[in-house]
Amino acid sequence: MEVTGGHYGDRVTTELSIDLGGRTALVTGSTQGIGQAIAVRLAQAGADVVVNGRTEERVAAAVAAVQDAVQGATVRGAAADVAADDGAAHLLAELPSVDVLVNNLGIFAPTPVLEIDDAQWRRYFEVNVLAGVRLTRSYLPGMMERGFGRVLSISSDSSVVTPLEMVHYGVTKTAQLAVTRGFAKAAAGTGVTVNSVLAGPTHTGGVEDFVKELVGDDLPWDEAQRRFMLEHRPQSLLQRLIEPTEIANMVAYLSSDLASATTGAAVRVDGGYVDSILP
Repeated sequence: MEVTGGHYGDRVTTELSIDLGGRTALVTGSTQGIGQAIAVRLAQAGADVVVNGRTEERVAAAVAAVQDAVQGATVRGAAADVAADDGAAHLLAELPSVDVLVNNLGIFAPTPVLEIDDAQWRRYFEVNVLAGVRLTRSYLPGMMERGFGRVLSISSDSSVVTPLEMVHYGVTKTAQLAVTRGFAKAAAGTGVTVNSVLAGPTHTGGVEDFVKELVGDDLPWDEAQRRFMLEHRPQSLLQRLIEPTEIANMVAYLSSDLASATTGAAVRVDGGYVDSILP
């Protein structure tokens, strides 16, 4: 790629490539969907990838899937429920240091706001917010000491466009943006960046179930997706669900040296869903 640099208009030639060789990356909740796509993309960029999920069986299957997708990939599994104190402690004992932390673990389900009880509110905060807080708090000091690190939390358009059908989910994703900004301030000037990736409506197995729950499960998938976008996400400029790899591409970039000047941000990969001219 040829670019113009400096105040003198010097012509320089450089290549933009994402190289994560020598970096260890942990992706929580990566046995399927967006998390697994991120694990694959980071492995393609040369990172040593740690796949995480709650059970040994699912983690082993996900590790095999990444290895099948990326020949020669260095990938291993870490089975632990990072939303629980003991599960996070187990993971941290097994993996005390990482260069890239991707807080991808999250749960969602439609529930009328007046029917969300205290137990549900607590569960959503534990999984969608506190799990990431706990791991970031644990890994960030080491990153700061080494002068390099990337912390990324997979947020959602629901963080700024609260969905009526799942307010509890939207609130936790809003909290995630604030937490990201706070940790980025704590890491100021250290070479470590902390960002959120604001994902739009994305095509995963869980979202397929969610779509069918909202528009009916008797429709062919293409028609169900079309009706969902038209009736429930009409402001999307993409006018289709985003593919997980499209989210993973942004994560890989933000994990690299190329994104050294991006921190404390909510970077949108939302298909234009959020109606705003600001990031």
